[in-house]
Amino acid sequence: MIIHNATIITFDDQNRVLNDGALHIDGAVIDSVGASADILAAYPDDERWDAGELVLMPGQICSHTHFYGAFARGMYIPGESAKDFPEILDKLWWPLDRSLDLDGVRSSAEVCLVDAIRNGTTTLIDHHASQTAIDGSLDVIADAVVASGLRAALCYEVTDRDGDDATRAGIRENMRFIRKVNEARRTDPDSSLATRLAATFGLHASLTLSDATLEACRTETDRFHIHVAEHPVDEYDSLRRSGKRTVERLHSFGITGPETIMAHCIHVDAWEMDILRDSGVFPSHQPRSNMNNGVGAADVTAMLRGGLPVCLGNDGFSNDMFAEMKVADLYQKAANLDPRYLGADKVVQMAVVNNRKLAGIFFNKPVGVIQPGAYADIILLDYYPTTPLSPDNLPWHILFGVSGSHVNSTIVQGTVLMRNRELLTMDEAEITARSREVAASTWERYWAKF
Repeated sequence: MIIHNATIITFDDQNRVLNDGALHIDGAVIDSVGASADILAAYPDDERWDAGELVLMPGQICSHTHFYGAFARGMYIPGESAKDFPEILDKLWWPLDRSLDLDGVRSSAEVCLVDAIRNGTTTLIDHHASQTAIDGSLDVIADAVVASGLRAALCYEVTDRDGDDATRAGIRENMRFIRKVNEARRTDPDSSLATRLAATFGLHASLTLSDATLEACRTETDRFHIHVAEHPVDEYDSLRRSGKRTVERLHSFGITGPETIMAHCIHVDAWEMDILRDSGVFPSHQPRSNMNNGVGAADVTAMLRGGLPVCLGNDGFSNDMFAEMKVADLYQKAANLDPRYLGADKVVQMAVVNNRKLAGIFFNKPVGVIQPGAYADIILLDYYPTTPLSPDNLPWHILFGVSGSHVNSTIVQGTVLMRNRELLTMDEAEITARSREVAASTWERYWAKF
């Protein structure tokens, strides 16, 4: 297929903006990019999609999310409002994840996947918890991802907070799914399981993980996805357990490394940042969640200046990553009382360049870039710039002009998931109706815990 007559934003090494550009998709990958006239002439017999001057760019990537949190929307939380993040965990998230059954796991994933397609987020790195429905939960999510057509890396959140049996079950679920994905890549490398799904090993946070559990997990793998220093309580707990700050404690168990995602990293000091950089960790920043939970602002400006590959996630907020990008910039300026903090170019570095680098450890071809050899993960936006658009000012157009509402069409691995805002792989009405029913049942179990 040829998509032509588009304003192409490549986000490649040259960061090109091609007016009247075109690309040719061969199966799952992009095999050529250039001027419309040249591409049309090179492939005269192929299907043609006239983009009508829409903006064409790579699909967005989310480095940290929680599909299972979808049912928190609109849910009544009994008692007084939580005064801090530890109370938010105790009153909201931990009772909610204990209330999920596998139907809830599937339904909450589906509504998030619909949202991702509509907002042009084509690759998601999910961190799952359903403490009374652990076994097989990653298969349920994987089935939903495969059916949607999107791309995702999955893991299960190991924690000690619900006893030894649940801890062991979480470890088993991670390793079972890792082996399943690895086996698919070995025996059926072109399958959806092998190409659009990946696996890592989930851990909750230092404050709910004993030394014995960290040691047990480290003997299984060297690739992790974990929350780090989201609130000072994580540092206090680590100091009490070990005399070390959170990053130092995790580093001593080998949890840090070049294939590890450490979400939040808010309450870390300069020495911990040094460990993160030297060990090659990918910190993930979630500004909307951090603001909502009142946990503080990570010093991502300093981290980026020091060479850390800070990525951008959403922590289960909407999958409009354009909104997350805007808030990331504004939050740094407001938190530091300085309009020079961060900036649109650095936000794009996180959301595009660093997220793409992170996705590269999970998938066998590049995503998040328009170039030959990359997976054809593409979005079309009905964004018509009212000022000149160039590679130099592109980040400021992205932050101050573009939003998820501009996404017109979404393509992953050459398959069209949404065209002209019509979903083609998911029945949104059916998914929404089922979600309301399953969420109501989940809420009943949640309220019964109080």
